[in-house]
Amino acid sequence: MPPLYRHPVVLSAREHAHWRLLPGDAAFAAASHAVPLVIGEFAAAARDYPLVFTGTDAAPVAVLGLQAEHNRFVVADQWRGDTYVPAYVRRYPFVFARTVDPDGHVLAIDAGAAMLRTDGDEGQPLFDADGQPSALTRQALAFCEAFTREAAATAAFSAAVRAAGVLVERQADVVHPDGRQSSLLGFQVVDAQRLADLPDATVLAWHRNGWLALLHVHLASLARFKTLLEP
Repeated sequence: MPPLYRHPVVLSAREHAHWRLLPGDAAFAAASHAVPLVIGEFAAAARDYPLVFTGTDAAPVAVLGLQAEHNRFVVADQWRGDTYVPAYVRRYPFVFARTVDPDGHVLAIDAGAAMLRTDGDEGQPLFDADGQPSALTRQALAFCEAFTREAAATAAFSAAVRAAGVLVERQADVVHPDGRQSSLLGFQVVDAQRLADLPDATVLAWHRNGWLALLHVHLASLARFKTLLEP
């Protein structure tokens, strides 16, 4: 199950003709201390969050808090207005579901989303009176299409970084202002020396396709860890 989602279902005019969506808050992300990123948003996200890699596939994520199940950027169920909202969060509650065709996708929605209404007139409709996708649903489809393309490019980037052997395991040991101690485990960062030792051909190729710049953005973003301790 993708992070944040509880019960994705494929959208159907026949089954969901009366479903509506309320203007969303960010309560659904309040318990997420990290969310996935795509490479097209590295520069924007790095202004506010540390960017690290996680898992065996070295997936990039934005770190949103130093305690499990705590997102310090969601306050009173709203994302802080002075910070970048990751695309993964903006996409919610919509998502693509895979079809039998490995390259095929259909639009789905989290049936467990608190902002979803399955009856009544409250909120924006997902389908119009003729059973056609509403403007909201068409916008969601376009957003998911763009996100999926970016996710594929991100997977290629992550695979290359992982294969090059420049990632190292790290943990963040934190002393909170009230004296409590905690550790954030299970993430990887680029080792600057390993990056500098890459073969010239790899450095040139990564420079030309933009990956080298992304890694420098990642390294610079690590300074944002200290902001996660601010009140």
